[in-house]
Amino acid sequence: MAHRKSRIASLIVKNITDIIQFELKNPKIGFVTVTDSEVNSDNTFAKIFVSFMGVSDTLDRFHELRSAKGFIRSSLSKKLDVYKVPDFMFVLDDSFERNQKINEAIQRETEKIKKK
Repeated sequence: MAHRKSRIASLIVKNITDIIQFELKNPKIGFVTVTDSEVNSDNTFAKIFVSFMGVSDTLDRFHELRSAKGFIRSSLSKKLDVYKVPDFMFVLDDSFERNQKINEAIQRETEKIKKK
C-alpha cells in the first residue's frame, strides 16, 4: 500500500510538472518547480509543493497557479491511470529561499571570523 501511495505521489509530481511546462498557457505563472507531493492514505487528496525560485512576486504567481487548478486537474485525469484522480491543493515550498538565507548568514559569519 505504501508503495502504491509513493508511486502515485511521484506520478503526480511528474505529470503536473509536464502540464505546467507544456500545456498551461499562462505567462503570469512563469517558471515553477513542483518539488514534492504528499498523498493521503486513501489517495483522495494530495498536497502539491511548488517553488518559484529567484522571483520577487512569488505570491502573485502562486495565486495564478492556484487559479489554474481546474485545468491542471482535468489534464491530470487524462494522464493518471487511477480510478479517481485525487483532489489536490498547492502549497508554497519556500525551503529553497530559507536555505539560501541560512547559507548567506553562515557565509557572513565565516567572513567575520576570517577577518579577526
